[in-house]
Amino acid sequence: MEIAEMLDELKEKALKDDKLWQELMDTRKDKNPLAAFCAKCRELGYEVYEMDLISAGEDFYATMRRSTNGGGENSPLLEGEDDFYELFFASLVERKKY
Repeated sequence: MEIAEMLDELKEKALKDDKLWQELMDTRKDKNPLAAFCAKCRELGYEVYEMDLISAGEDFYATMRRSTNGGGENSPLLEGEDDFYELFFASLVERKKY
């Protein structure tokens, strides 16, 4: 399973389980929040490691840029689209409001 798939699955579980949602949110208070988040993922059975998470976002973004206008200088600048970690939490918070 790819990182994006694991994060989607984990997000859906967290949205149905308030305790899990809070545990994931609490990782953001850690001295090293990315490492704490990845450790929690592994504890839950998702093999997510810091560098894998970072590179997955960067790889996804690079692929997206290459697919638009040949990936040249005219490709759109998409800020934040390469940060799966931040996108994961933004989605958790936004969807929890509903």
